[in-house]
Amino acid sequence: MSAPAPAPTGPAPPPSKKPAGGPRIFECVPNFSNGRDAAVIRAIVDAAASVPGVRVLDIESNADHNRSVLSLVGEGSALSEGAFRATKKAAELIDLTQHHGEHPRMGAMDVVPFIPLGEATMEEAVALAAALGERIARELSIPVFLYGKAARVAARGDLAYVRQGEFEGLRQSIPSDPSRRPDFGPSAVHPTAGAIAVGARPVLIAYNLYLNTPDVNIAKKVARAIRARDGGLAEVKALGFEIKERGKAQVSINMTDYRRTPLQRVFEMVRSEAERYGVSIEETEVVGLVPDDALLDAAEHYLRLNQFDRHNVLERKLDAGQPNLLRDASVARYLEELSLRKPTPGGGSAAALVGAMGAALGEMVLRYSGPADKLVPQALESLATLAELRQTLTAGIDRDAQAYDEVRATKKALKESGGAVDAKAAYHGALDQAARVPLSIAQAAHRARELLRSVRALAKPIMISDYTAALAFLDAAITGATDNVKINLVSLQEEGIPTEEFATALRQLGVSG
Repeated sequence: MSAPAPAPTGPAPPPSKKPAGGPRIFECVPNFSNGRDAAVIRAIVDAAASVPGVRVLDIESNADHNRSVLSLVGEGSALSEGAFRATKKAAELIDLTQHHGEHPRMGAMDVVPFIPLGEATMEEAVALAAALGERIARELSIPVFLYGKAARVAARGDLAYVRQGEFEGLRQSIPSDPSRRPDFGPSAVHPTAGAIAVGARPVLIAYNLYLNTPDVNIAKKVARAIRARDGGLAEVKALGFEIKERGKAQVSINMTDYRRTPLQRVFEMVRSEAERYGVSIEETEVVGLVPDDALLDAAEHYLRLNQFDRHNVLERKLDAGQPNLLRDASVARYLEELSLRKPTPGGGSAAALVGAMGAALGEMVLRYSGPADKLVPQALESLATLAELRQTLTAGIDRDAQAYDEVRATKKALKESGGAVDAKAAYHGALDQAARVPLSIAQAAHRARELLRSVRALAKPIMISDYTAALAFLDAAITGATDNVKINLVSLQEEGIPTEEFATALRQLGVSG
């Protein structure tokens, strides 16, 4: 049973409302406590990506921090499901009693923020956070703290306050300290998965600056000087870390409002403070994604651009002049990428795209099978199934490319490690996934094709060419994806990994292994 949360000292979140207009798109950035085990990281990412409609934009891992940051985007309900699956997988695979790293943490899945994009509102993001937090507590028995804009306790607007004491400190204080009572779930941390902060916030920039010294005390002094809570820059959170892998001290920064405090101001203050101790900035990095306006702000500052019109940026001008179908790199740029001499995207990704087109075309045929408000039950049921399969196939476009990229990365790591056991396990896991992803594409396309064949009588004569094209697209998707599976089975067999499971699945699709 969920323990009651402390009495709110801040305003209660507004009631959830069903938004008007088009789909509401959000970003979700789960942070989980593993940055070293490629197989664990891949499993958590795949759990999130398994939800139709969820797109993986980026994954950043740091071995010294022993932490990974996953960037997802999608509509609210799908994104929430993806975040839940990733949280569940993290709880299964990460044991905080064995976890050590530079970055503060209190949970296996440590932080899950929702960020509204486009027409989505912060109120909608708050509602998503609250619903996900309640579900995590109910189904996984992990205590949940709402933070940021979703906080129901004023002090919990600050993530650092929520996470103070980390896993070990919270384990001691949560049973007896009323101020540490979670918003949802038991007043005891999960034995291995700890607790989790779920919230809503604006776009955040994670910005790290490496100093040309290994002295972490200097980085900590610089961080203290620039962060907002100690009188520094507004909307800036900062900590100092020792990055042993590089032999450098790092000032790690979260910029919670880059419009109030831009990148160039952060850079200049870090440089000024570091010079007090006789050191300088060697290099910087952005972790995860960054708005282009933040980079253009810095460019305008350092290049002394006067009255610069950002609409004159070439890519913005090109995108603005394209019809909607080609805007934001959706079709034209993908096909350009597909044409290049590089391994991804490749045949599996293209098979997923063709399959999604076949499912979508089949949906169109069914929508024309009768008046929009009087479609027969068989058409309505088939439309719902085709829409689900289309989303699965669409997700496969990126998943296939990511799976092959992971094979290449883990194969390289295995070679560099001299055959280390962990590196070999990660490579085998990547090979397995590289076969499973195209298999799922083939299975989805096969289901869509068989469904369309079963509703042939519903297609009007004028739609027969569209119906035939839909079947042809799905046939091509099945052929392309299953051939991709068979190629990857050869690699699995060379590693001595059993493949009968895949061969059986292929036979069920009418394909010999």
